[in-house]
Amino acid sequence: MIDINKAIDALKWEKEPRGLYEPISYTLASGGKRIRPTLTLIGAEAIVNGSLLNGDAIEQAVPAALAFEVFHNFTLMHDDVMDRAEIRRGQPTVHVKWNDNTAILSGDQMLIEAYKLLSDVPADKLPQVLKWFNEMATGICEGQQMDMDFEHESHISIDDYLKMIELKTAVLLANALRTGGYIAGANESEQQALYEYGLHIGLAFQIQDDILDVYGDPKTFGKAIGGDICSNKKTFLLLTALETADAETKAELLQWLIATEHDEQKKIAAVTAIYSRLGVREAGETVMEEHTSLALAQLDKLPQNAATEKLRVLAEQLVTRNK
Repeated sequence: MIDINKAIDALKWEKEPRGLYEPISYTLASGGKRIRPTLTLIGAEAIVNGSLLNGDAIEQAVPAALAFEVFHNFTLMHDDVMDRAEIRRGQPTVHVKWNDNTAILSGDQMLIEAYKLLSDVPADKLPQVLKWFNEMATGICEGQQMDMDFEHESHISIDDYLKMIELKTAVLLANALRTGGYIAGANESEQQALYEYGLHIGLAFQIQDDILDVYGDPKTFGKAIGGDICSNKKTFLLLTALETADAETKAELLQWLIATEHDEQKKIAAVTAIYSRLGVREAGETVMEEHTSLALAQLDKLPQNAATEKLRVLAEQLVTRNK
């Protein structure tokens, strides 16, 4: 298997003007899970099945894998500006370390760099890969706009929320897998199975993130617990609580949502207590496990090999992440 971290490190950002490229280098060097480029390569590996005759197909998927990682980090750089986030992966965000204008412009350049990387996909595969990439990018922008709109809307359903996280989070994982498989020669059925696996894993992953933001261990979660509660972010937990609470409990929860002056730790403790009384964590875990099962079912439609076993293990690890 190709070492994706070495491939990312090999990207050259020693260019002028330094004010444009140094934040890109800083962002990509900060690490992260590298899930998206890894899925691209696993998607290719699942199809070639380790055949020496097709071994170069995995190598041909590397430009797409790098494009997905650079694109993903571009979205994070801009998201941090919009969310006024100060920490990302344990270090200051670009707009904090530099300024908003730098984060916007360097993010724009990262988007361009992603397309430059994508242009190295084999020519016969590029039109379809580019079509999917553009559809994915549009979906992510739509999902981000929905997420921002939700901040000012009071009546958001759980289905609305699931559609938002599908666009904002899951389509990137799904397209990374499908693209890797397509470059390696996957047929239409295999392409769809890879896409559906990635979509359901993405939904499960985001719901698990919602749960960990409240109940996770900050040492392993990577950021402070309770951030979603403090910002009144519409999450699966909050929306489930609002839908299932009785009148008295709902009124108590709404008081915390509209309060303009409060102690953050008291708010986190109070809202967490409401969540626990209502069993919303368990509700989230049930939905997460349903999507994980749907993802696993897609693997039966793919060649059974070491790569599909990696996808099986990934899905199972997701369910127990940070427990």
